Amino acid sequence: MKREIRANFTSDRQIGFSMLTEEQRREIYFTAVRILEDVGAEVYSEEGLETFDEAGCWIEDNRVRIPAGLTEWAVKNAPGEVNLYDQRGNQALKLGGNRAYFGPGPSNNDYIDPRTGERRKPLKADKADVAKVCDFLPQIDFVMDLGTPSDVTDSLADVHSFAELVQHTTKPIVHWGFGIEQYQDIVDLASRVAGGFEKLQQKPFLALYSEPSSPLIHSREALDKAIFCGKRRLPVIYTPCVMAGATGPVTMAGTIALGVAENLVGLVANQLINRGSPYIMGGVYVIMDMQTTLLSYGSPEFNVLQAGVAEVAHYLDIPVFGTAGCTDSCTLDTQAAIEATFNILTAAQAGGNLVHDVGYIESGNTGSLYQLVMCDEIIGMVRRFVRGIRVDEEHLALEVIKNTGPAGNFLEQEHTRKYFKEEFWFPGMLNRMRYVNWQEKAGGADLEEKIRARTGEILEEHEVEPLAEEILDAFADIIARAEERVAQSRRKK
Repeated sequence: MKREIRANFTSDRQIGFSMLTEEQRREIYFTAVRILEDVGAEVYSEEGLETFDEAGCWIEDNRVRIPAGLTEWAVKNAPGEVNLYDQRGNQALKLGGNRAYFGPGPSNNDYIDPRTGERRKPLKADKADVAKVCDFLPQIDFVMDLGTPSDVTDSLADVHSFAELVQHTTKPIVHWGFGIEQYQDIVDLASRVAGGFEKLQQKPFLALYSEPSSPLIHSREALDKAIFCGKRRLPVIYTPCVMAGATGPVTMAGTIALGVAENLVGLVANQLINRGSPYIMGGVYVIMDMQTTLLSYGSPEFNVLQAGVAEVAHYLDIPVFGTAGCTDSCTLDTQAAIEATFNILTAAQAGGNLVHDVGYIESGNTGSLYQLVMCDEIIGMVRRFVRGIRVDEEHLALEVIKNTGPAGNFLEQEHTRKYFKEEFWFPGMLNRMRYVNWQEKAGGADLEEKIRARTGEILEEHEVEPLAEEILDAFADIIARAEERVAQSRRKK
């Protein structure tokens, strides 16, 4: 049968997969709605309790049960896309759909010193290093602090950390805070950089992070943060950490349903405060390893859960906070590469929008710039894979094949020069040399050696344009005010 070749035909298809059917996504969501209506959640925020009460929820002591219709109202009113900008006001991230962006995680207890390889407590100066490396790496889209600094006032570690990050990158920042006062300090700092609070609202380069406690407990601090951001119309990520078999059911579907229910509590409060406020559905869904009792970041079930919650979020048309680039390994080794590759590929294919924890090792206990630099390479490779194949007249190359003919050389063709950089992915550190060249030109260096050297080069050479002196002076005033507030509070005790 004769077939006609169509001109001006283009077909692009991103390579993905479906962990859940549409009906399964629906069932998980409505199970979460039933959990909130039948079981409810423990809420310890006074403003949260008042907000839920005024909206017609059923409240007994601290137990809040949310009518299904109210939950569905909140879902329908949450925006389907959330935009984050860089510090210069350029749109950087368009969160929603299947678009995946990657960055590190926050608040690790320990840190691998990139200059000595020592495992130690994070310091304030490390935040500048993390920001600089993130700012340089092309596949890292946003910045988090990769460890809580231990050499500052403990209750202001979040504020000090943000102040360092924002001085050493122009990329969007996702950040955490101990409480509302610290959130306000961070917003004040960000407003100075943005040129005012209204400009920060209009083009936010900051998304704030809050975390309830599984199962179904919402502390005053956790829910007040969702309310704080709703009042100010700033992006908030509300992200339960559900551990299957420990703080959640051992089954994958049950764990996702529970985590979604916990997330919906934050969503309802946030939307009741300010309908349409930018909200990102979070969730670190993991298993408890039954042999070690550790939270596992390297298990296949971890990837199943992350894909599942991303697909439920897509069903609800709400941007989702994902997790990848992490490992249970305690060091930079083959295990770390295997596990990070698996979860980065899963996150990209499932469409986790804001994918954090790149650079986590030791099941999230330790932050590592080495892991981050390695994952930058992996993310580049994965992004090329999921981009798939472009099919149109130019890319089908029929005329080029005709002109070249049998036994021809495509290397000589202008078509090759025009498209090879678009079609091919080029590694930065992975080896594609012949053995002799690898020995003579690269000194036989393996990937670990290259990663350590590359990290050192970035720290030594990369510079970010400093903030204006008046902004730095304002930073000093804001931090001094926060320090005095903490000192007065301690004196009263």
